[in-house]
Amino acid sequence: MARQVVVTGGTGHLGANLVRALVAHGDRVRAVVYGDARALDGVDAERVQGDVRDAASLRAAFAGAEVVFHLAAHISITGSRGGLVEAVNVGGAANASEAALAEGVRRFVHCSSVHAYDIHRGGPLDESHPRPAGPNVVAYDASKWAGEREVQARIARGLDAVILNPSGILGPHDHGPSRIGRVLLDIRDRRLPALVPGGFAWIDARDLSLAFLAAAERGVRGENYLVGGPWVPMRDFADIAARVAGVRAPRITVPFALAKMAAPLVERMARGEREPLYSGESLVTVQARARMVTTKAQKAFDLPPLRPIAESFADMYAWYGENRIM
Repeated sequence: MARQVVVTGGTGHLGANLVRALVAHGDRVRAVVYGDARALDGVDAERVQGDVRDAASLRAAFAGAEVVFHLAAHISITGSRGGLVEAVNVGGAANASEAALAEGVRRFVHCSSVHAYDIHRGGPLDESHPRPAGPNVVAYDASKWAGEREVQARIARGLDAVILNPSGILGPHDHGPSRIGRVLLDIRDRRLPALVPGGFAWIDARDLSLAFLAAAERGVRGENYLVGGPWVPMRDFADIAARVAGVRAPRITVPFALAKMAAPLVERMARGEREPLYSGESLVTVQARARMVTTKAQKAFDLPPLRPIAESFADMYAWYGENRIM
């Protein structure tokens, strides 16, 4: 019989890809929906209304589930956003793991982030790397580490759970669009006047979905697994994206000090709308010195090679065009 699985955050960028992968795998999928559900249009998956801040809604959604994938999160590059970051990323992780324990879920797969580690320390970043600590830790990083601790507390009480720590995510079904999707669209449409220095590690949501499927069966209870691609300098990122889009890449890279000085103005200009394209927090992130080591997940999950970043860009641009996302 097909197993019953539940996905929180099933209408997000990763969730929309994971739900499709689970359906293709033959699972009966129930997606916990909060707000816009168009990311699952045409997908043979059950949709139930729920909010990770509402423990009762999660217990109802998890009833009868064999596996729960907890993806719901709130990403922020501008602080706690009035406590929303902590409510979703910490309180939501507590509610989801508690509901899974109460409903007798066989396996709980928690989506954390590479940000739950101290990415600003140099050297290789593997699962033994230090966690973020101190007064200068940004709200999102602190929340992802605190969310993991909530899951670990339920593991200590008997929950069979594993934790995945992905890098940045690319790929189609990006209805938001995501922040990095906005960058790609701006490159395509020649709206990005300049780049900032630094870089980040990226993985396609379709490749990441394979890791989540494998974690449900092969992950070791209580263990963390870093999953991500290679670190890509922003200049290379923009050059590859522009080549795929058939346009000229931005020529200017703004010095870090100048970009940092301008960040408060960029943030103020975006206030009241969606988050700014960059902020003081995101500038610090792309300056991070640690480089991910994903050997543990590769060996445990027997993952195939990751698709090239140019392929992800091509598929994203094609998908944006088909869905008229500007």
